[in-house]
Amino acid sequence: MAEHRSMQRAALLDAARSLLSDGGTEALTFPALAERTGLARSSVYEYFRSRAAVVEELCAVDFPVWAAEVEAAMEREATPEAKVEAYVRKQLDLVGDRRHRAVVAISASELDAGAREKIRAAHGGLIAMIVEALGETGHGQPRLAAMLLQGVVDAAVRRIELGAAEEPAAITEAAVSMVLRGVRG
Repeated sequence: MAEHRSMQRAALLDAARSLLSDGGTEALTFPALAERTGLARSSVYEYFRSRAAVVEELCAVDFPVWAAEVEAAMEREATPEAKVEAYVRKQLDLVGDRRHRAVVAISASELDAGAREKIRAAHGGLIAMIVEALGETGHGQPRLAAMLLQGVVDAAVRRIELGAAEEPAAITEAAVSMVLRGVRG
């Protein structure tokens, strides 16, 4: 029974990712989750008490996987500058990933305080990854630089997600260039 519940929960989360990825937060409804999974609408409530609970679970499951991919890309690099570049590039490479599109859609939605706090904490962990590399570059304020660097990444993500006139590769190159010039001072 526990295995069945676990599989159903995973199916609901996968359906939520698809809904968020395809249609944004408006698409994430319990009737839509029920339809995508073949469950009765009332059954969805047995797994999640609210839409915010689905969002919190997605963040808890997906964000660490995404962050681990960014961290692994950084660990493959030898120099602090290369680590910074890998941090930016990997995040922008992940923009097309369903997990990322779901997290972006989630971030744009109206969430309760608990869900917002979980997202903030997850982003804090992402920023913490880059602080050490920025310190190794000799930057005097690596924590502040990390937050500003993430702002550049977030802006690039929004450009890519919006289907801006520029190609995603051009946006990535511009963000990497801007970040590396700023890091070098």
